[in-house]
Amino acid sequence: MSVLEMKVPSPGESITEVEIATWLVKDGDYVEKDQPIAEVDSDKATLELPAEQSGIITLKAEEGDVVQVGQVVCLIDMDAARPEGGAPAAEAPKQEEAPKAAEPAKQEAPKPAAPVAAPQTYATGAPSPAAKKILDEKGVDAAQVSGTGRDGRITKTDAELAAVPALGGSPLTATGARTTTTTKLSVLRRKIAQRLVSVKNETAMLTTFNEVDMSEIFRLRKQYKEEFAQKHGVGLGFMSFFTKAVTRALQMYPDVNASIDGDFKVNYDFCDISIAVSGPKGLMVPVLRNAENMSFSAVEANIKDLAIKVRDGKITVDEMTGGTFTITNGGTFGSMMSTPIINPPQSAILGMHNIIQRPVAVDGQVVIRPMMYVAMSYDHRIIDGKESVGFLVAVKEAIDNPVEILMGGDERKGLGL
Repeated sequence: MSVLEMKVPSPGESITEVEIATWLVKDGDYVEKDQPIAEVDSDKATLELPAEQSGIITLKAEEGDVVQVGQVVCLIDMDAARPEGGAPAAEAPKQEEAPKAAEPAKQEAPKPAAPVAAPQTYATGAPSPAAKKILDEKGVDAAQVSGTGRDGRITKTDAELAAVPALGGSPLTATGARTTTTTKLSVLRRKIAQRLVSVKNETAMLTTFNEVDMSEIFRLRKQYKEEFAQKHGVGLGFMSFFTKAVTRALQMYPDVNASIDGDFKVNYDFCDISIAVSGPKGLMVPVLRNAENMSFSAVEANIKDLAIKVRDGKITVDEMTGGTFTITNGGTFGSMMSTPIINPPQSAILGMHNIIQRPVAVDGQVVIRPMMYVAMSYDHRIIDGKESVGFLVAVKEAIDNPVEILMGGDERKGLGL
């Protein structure tokens, strides 16, 4: 018998162990080569584990087990024959059940008595349909509710009052289920928690705020979005403008594009921008390498590609490692204002927020503009207030006036049209 021992591959440099998050197959299943058989969590990403050969699988680890890189987690019997005839057997019960399902329907069809009895149940204090729905949803017994409707019928208002706990502890408080569920945090979530706590404890983090006028970006997107999408195959979003504005500001204020290594400051002559992306496994921060050299279309295409990989669980550790500055957009979830936490070992992060139509003063006149608050959190050990404020002002200038500052005065050429 030829048996393959499947070992945990290395997800990336410096990772020595992973956690079996989910087995996608059961013990004894027949698996095909390259079929995903498990999801494993490292402290940086969730990755799929594909079968190395076809055969019958025997699991050697449980969900939730922490296993070392190189450890055997399952066996595959490569001599086992592929099962045949499974589909017809599964279809047989459906043919047998069809006539059985039809019989009760014929018996139940001629039962018209229910509507006749309805007036009598109302008279005995039964709830109306709307009231019954509310009581069922809140887990309140109709027998405990006094109806104020005609002949004691329980009205919708009676049900709503009964479903709300009264002051002083009324016996009409909700009686629904009060269960709790305890779930172990994934390795990735535990690592994120540790990193966030360490940032708060080990850095001198401050946040500075400003606001930007999105009017020009709105105009450019409205005017060129169809032409841009037709030529480049991607949409013209906000992130390309903010990425271009950030890379320009990082080159103006190099200390923001730096990190601390012990007693030394490390400055980077490139701008690797980490973009926070929400995925099914939590927040991921894939990196745009050398974003300072990217066009608007290249930024949008790369962000789209990385976001799809995050959504599908295909993002690699290398694609999330090595950023020099992070951009996060809480505005997609409706956030008005926040103080983002630095992504170590970086020294700063820019937070975008919701866009709100607000009255602002322009040239002595009150006008309505689409405004956004922006926040920059930074490590005061390496970045002084002058640099942090100057950096955020530079971002504001570029967003307020993208044609002159980011496109050299030619918006069509700047967008690659």
